[in-house]
Amino acid sequence: MAEISAGLGTGRASVGAVLDFAWSAGEFTATDVMAATSLTRSTAIDAIDTLVGADVLRELPNARVAGSYRSGRPARRFALSPDLGVVVGIDAGDTHLSVTVADLRDRNLVHHRVEVSQTQPASERRALIIEHLGAALDEAGVSPEQVLAVCAGVAAPVDRNGISPPHPDGFWERTNPGLAEALSGWAPVVHVKNDAQLAAIAEGAVGGAIGCRDYVALLASERYGGGVVVDGHVLHGAHGGVGEGVVFDHIMGVGSAVGLPYSVQDAARDAVASGIVSSSSALGKLVAEERIDPRLVLTLAASGDPDALLVTEHVGAVVARIVGVLGSMYDPARVIVCGAVAESIEPVLEVARRLLPSELHLPAPVVLASDLGAEVVSVGAVATARRAAHELSVPRLAEERLSVLA
Repeated sequence: MAEISAGLGTGRASVGAVLDFAWSAGEFTATDVMAATSLTRSTAIDAIDTLVGADVLRELPNARVAGSYRSGRPARRFALSPDLGVVVGIDAGDTHLSVTVADLRDRNLVHHRVEVSQTQPASERRALIIEHLGAALDEAGVSPEQVLAVCAGVAAPVDRNGISPPHPDGFWERTNPGLAEALSGWAPVVHVKNDAQLAAIAEGAVGGAIGCRDYVALLASERYGGGVVVDGHVLHGAHGGVGEGVVFDHIMGVGSAVGLPYSVQDAARDAVASGIVSSSSALGKLVAEERIDPRLVLTLAASGDPDALLVTEHVGAVVARIVGVLGSMYDPARVIVCGAVAESIEPVLEVARRLLPSELHLPAPVVLASDLGAEVVSVGAVATARRAAHELSVPRLAEERLSVLA
């Protein structure tokens, strides 16, 4: 509330309090405002009317018109104006690009997802992101002037200015091709953040970490990376590198930061190549394919296939070692495995949970599979953009409109 009031200027604390309340209230009455704040009825009504006059709030049909009227004078009902604007969340992954246009009341208007080449030059990648951003806004029927905030997630560490440090192979520069600058003209507030950090924000907002103050969101699809939350705060670091997966290249029993699907593929191939698993078995036939679908291997394991269970035993030991390292470093209460692979990962997690207590001296964290699927980073990006609109863009817009009315 203090941030809202500050954004609206001194002397407008009551207006700020009402605006702050309106963000999470949906439809509300002056009585609802009084119950949630310290405002008197007259002050609450004056503040509401001020915001309605500035078209920041919209008055809704009263209870009689809405069909819920019983007796007495129907209460006036209000909500944030749908015309305030939209927010945009971007998930610029290594092999995919997602753009989501959303309103301010937790509703997605447009969602685009396309596959992208891992060898795409940075300049082409930047142009593609801008192209799909424009296309998504066109489909949503909104102009760039209506965008209140943009948040983009990238598979790279990102500092507080949205800049990624140089990578020995140029990977970070490609996955974050100057997005802070490229997006700067698209909204009054632009954030570029690490994808695992956005996954952690998503899990805390609508996923498996609701109500938890100490957890790690472990992205496990293309590469391992952790979004770390301690005491309710997302940890960042000087360059945005907290939770960066390169550490797993140096951990005995892990040996690589490549993600869980690749671990499943490698373990399946090794099992057949060593003769432990017959090439004529169900798993052997999957391995004979040019590309192994790790989800099919995990589905076999879930059905009790003994050969697939050998694979999950190996991969589960790797996950237990990874979670053990994270548990020893950050002492989380939960580790939530995120990404598209999470929907079929339970056979691996069963092994990891069994082995985990021997991997660390602290109490083992609860290990969960995310329910947010492949769009977990998009969910976090939209949530971050909405928060930026809440705390910065809309208070500024309200202040501008109120100044014109004054």
